[in-house]
Amino acid sequence: MTYSHINFETENGIATLTINRPQVMNALHVGVIEEMIDAVDRVRDEGTARVLVLTGTGRAFCSGADLAGGGAGGGAKRSGPPDAGSVLESHFNPLLERLFALPVPFITSVNGPAAGAGCSYALAGDIVIAGRSAYFLQAFVNIGLVPDVGSTWMLPRMVGRARAQAMMMLGERISAETALDWGMVYKVVDDAELATATAAVAQKLAAGPTQSYALIRAGIRECLDKSLSEGLMVERRNQLLAGRSADFVEGVSAFLQKRPAAFTGK
Repeated sequence: MTYSHINFETENGIATLTINRPQVMNALHVGVIEEMIDAVDRVRDEGTARVLVLTGTGRAFCSGADLAGGGAGGGAKRSGPPDAGSVLESHFNPLLERLFALPVPFITSVNGPAAGAGCSYALAGDIVIAGRSAYFLQAFVNIGLVPDVGSTWMLPRMVGRARAQAMMMLGERISAETALDWGMVYKVVDDAELATATAAVAQKLAAGPTQSYALIRAGIRECLDKSLSEGLMVERRNQLLAGRSADFVEGVSAFLQKRPAAFTGK
C-alpha cells in the first residue's frame, strides 16, 4: 500500500508510525485508519520490528475523527437513520484490537493534543510518553456522542470510575501533568525532549526479550478481569512459554557470567 496520510519506517528494530495530517491536527478518517492498519499488520507479519512507536506530525498527536471529512460516519451515504457506530466496527475498533494484539511492545509518543479516538489510541500504548504541552480530551459529549474506541473500557481501569466518568461527561482537557498524576501516562517530558526520551525507551525495548514483552502485555490485559487464582494460572502458563525461549537461556547465561544479555527476540 502507498501511504498518503501516514509516514512509516523501520530502522534498527524500531517501527515508527506517524500520523501525517498536520493541517487538521492529524484527524482520522477511514483512509487514515486503513493505512494505519496496513502499517500495524506489517509490524505483526514482517518480523523486522521489535517495537512500534506511534506519534503525530506537527503540534498534535491526533484530534480524533475528522468530522469535516466523514471520519465519524465513515464518509459513506446511507439510507435510513444514521449509524455513527458503523465506522467503529469497520475501521477504528479493528485498529485498536490490532494494536493490543501486537507481538511486540507498543509506545505512544504524545506530542500534543490527543482527543476523541486519538485519546484512545494514545492511551493504548504499553508505555505512554507525553510532551508537557500535550493534553487528553474525551470530546464526545461536546457533539452529543458517547466515548468510543475502547475509552469506556480503558479509562475506568486506569483512573477509576469517578475520574473517568467526570472526564467523559464534562469534556474537559486533562493536562499531561494531571494525566501523569492520575496514572494515565508513564512519563512527561519537555516538548523538546520528547523524541529523545521516546527513542531511549524504544531502543531499550528493541534490544530486549521480545517474547517476554508479548507475554507481559497479553497477561496484564487478561488478568484485568480475572480472580487472583485465575491470574496465577495465567502467569504459570506464560512462564512456561517464556521459559522455552532462547532469550531466557541467554538471560540466565548472561546473569551467571556477569555480562549484558544479548537478546535476539527469539
